[in-house]
Amino acid sequence: MNIYITTGTIDFMEKVKDKYVDESILLMNGGGHTLLLHETNGKSVFQTPRKYEVVGAFGELTEPGFFALDNVAVTDEGKPIFEHQYKELGQKIQDIPGFTAFRLLRPVGSDTYIVLTEWTDKRLYDLWRNSPGYKLTNPSDFKDQGGMTLHIFTSAPYTATYKTPTEEV
Repeated sequence: MNIYITTGTIDFMEKVKDKYVDESILLMNGGGHTLLLHETNGKSVFQTPRKYEVVGAFGELTEPGFFALDNVAVTDEGKPIFEHQYKELGQKIQDIPGFTAFRLLRPVGSDTYIVLTEWTDKRLYDLWRNSPGYKLTNPSDFKDQGGMTLHIFTSAPYTATYKTPTEEV
């Protein structure tokens, strides 16, 4: 399974989504940006997308939803360690109120993974994110067999949040 991401204006992204109604494409807005996320076993319908391999998954990505995309730059040596640590995150948080879906996305042609979680709403995501159970990319979590901290990140992680647009009635 692959995920392809592209960005553009809301009007253009809506037209692309409407053109490919048989594809699994989500339209998201956040932070002044609009993106389309295409999840497929085939090729992307986008002309120049960012490509990711899904290496961990839980649940179905759906609309409407609130999405958190944690962007984590990882060294080549650290990629197997990072994937091992986060591959099963969806199963670990499946019972948290508001949690809907999870994808661990391995970058193709980049060093920045995306840890994508979907929630029913922002409030429940914020409750989880501010809970003691939330630990994402804590450098002290990555240790070698001797207990020494491994330095697997090339820069500080950041989170981008999006929601699917809702129809105005």
